Amino acid sequence: MAKNASGKTVKVTLMRSVIGLTPRHRGTIRALGLRKIHQTVEQADTPQLRGMLYKVAHLVKVEAA
Repeated sequence: MAKNASGKTVKVTLMRSVIGLTPRHRGTIRALGLRKIHQTVEQADTPQLRGMLYKVAHLVKVEAA
């Protein structure tokens, strides 16, 4: 589990398949640490993470942790 200075984290779950997506979207999903559908990872809530989640918002579910 990654933590930032404020200690805030978010749970990110992959809800849709990456089959047929652009390589850029696939790379973003991999950079988030997601490999399989319904896999959940906990990430530090940073502006960089928020930008990544914005790009793949149609594929993931985000919850406050």
